[in-house]
Amino acid sequence: MLRTIPLEEIELNVFDAGTGHPVLFVHGFPLNHSMWRFQLEEFSKTHRVIAPDLRGFGQSEDSANVSTMPVLADDCAAVLDALQIDRPVTLCGLSMGGYVAWQFWKRHPDRLHRLVLCDTRAAADSPEVRQGRRASSDRVLKQGTAFLAESMIEKLFSPKTTSQQPDLVRDVQQMILTNSPQGVSAALLGMAARPDVTDWLPEINIPSLVIVGAADPISPVDEMRAIATALPQSSLQIIPDAGHMSPLEQPAIVNQHLRQFLRA
Repeated sequence: MLRTIPLEEIELNVFDAGTGHPVLFVHGFPLNHSMWRFQLEEFSKTHRVIAPDLRGFGQSEDSANVSTMPVLADDCAAVLDALQIDRPVTLCGLSMGGYVAWQFWKRHPDRLHRLVLCDTRAAADSPEVRQGRRASSDRVLKQGTAFLAESMIEKLFSPKTTSQQPDLVRDVQQMILTNSPQGVSAALLGMAARPDVTDWLPEINIPSLVIVGAADPISPVDEMRAIATALPQSSLQIIPDAGHMSPLEQPAIVNQHLRQFLRA
């Protein structure tokens, strides 16, 4: 189910399992494909599920100094080419994976059937956040990813998850620790450079499911509701007792909504 796919510049590690309508899962920062473990296990029974480690994450190679969102979107399209998937896919992206999803829609619209947007943003970073990403990019090259594994936990998880699911928290910290510092640094710079795509939303006229954790401090409910309102064919689902990592924190609830969306 895990395979190495060579692209022009690099090789990506990709989870590929099941048959049927293809669903492409794009992970958030600074994680890898295994953040979708509960979705991959469930939906590989009924769909073909594809989940790459983006360049510089997990077991994928990294390249260049900046991993822009268009580059990551093109990587995803190249993975579909390599797997000979010629039918439009459902793309499910969380956080940075949502940033990749916007670019995938813009650059490869004929390859996209439906969108699932989990705990993400359409707005660009504020100048302060942009500067913070650049500072973190420099720091991770000097110190590695350990400081991110510590500092990001309260932003990624709801207080309930942190207190009641310590093993899950440790698993995510381990994901962060095993990523390439170069890859993490390049993605930080790529996220800082991303544009505001809010004006694109009314043009994305495909079925869309918007999912957000009720306690998400990074992509707050009101911001995700505004995204859902702007998308012409969308529904919003607010996940109780979840923060920024709703598919990991509340997989049964998220899978139920995703299953209903895929059946429609």
